[in-house]
Amino acid sequence: MNEPKIPVTEDELHAYVDNELPAERRGDVEAWLASHPDCAERVQGWREMADALHARYDHVADEAVPKRLELERLVGRPRQWLYGAAAAVFAAFIAGGGAGWVARGISAKPTALESLTTDALDAHRLYVVEVRHPVEVPGSERDHLQTWLTRRCGWDVRAPRLDASGLKLVGGRLLPGPTGPASFFMYENASGERYTLYASRSKAGSAQMRYTAAENSGAMYWSEDNVGYVLSGPMDKEKLHRVARQVYDQSERGG
Repeated sequence: MNEPKIPVTEDELHAYVDNELPAERRGDVEAWLASHPDCAERVQGWREMADALHARYDHVADEAVPKRLELERLVGRPRQWLYGAAAAVFAAFIAGGGAGWVARGISAKPTALESLTTDALDAHRLYVVEVRHPVEVPGSERDHLQTWLTRRCGWDVRAPRLDASGLKLVGGRLLPGPTGPASFFMYENASGERYTLYASRSKAGSAQMRYTAAENSGAMYWSEDNVGYVLSGPMDKEKLHRVARQVYDQSERGG
């Protein structure tokens, strides 16, 4: 399926959920979602959230104002009026098609691990296209690379062996993380497809493995013992998950 001539934006996706998208762009957005299943899943989640909010709050907009909130009885009871007014405004907002903006507000406040994942994907896209200087230390110096990154990052950094997935260590580098240094390893298969593993201190504690995608790159991310890990690569979720499981299993065994 052909991509739309004009790229689909995040604002258009929210407008699509709110049924506020101009008719001439609806077909383009639907075609784009058909070829980007992960984004389509995210949009479907927004729509389900909108439906749930409508089901929960639409009836409030139709209710009569309680007698206790009538103007002549407001004197001395401002707090109750504020609560009631806030509920009414929120119900009117939902009824007016603001569900997409609710989803936008939630997604605009990412968790610490989600922010770390964004940094990791940015680094992935920056370095995987490099031909001559993709890493600082080559994979042939694995032991030195691990020792150096362990000393700088402050935890036991190990470059997983991913030969079972046909991936060879290209090398690694030290990068800034959200709360301190981050380790960064790059791997490559026989066809030239590259994966990167980014790790940095995280306040997330331990969190289960999850998938995300952006700008033609996918990532599996999780955290263990206050270190966040992000494996980035192609958007193939199943392939990424298989490689990420190898990384996770080796980190559990201590390398």
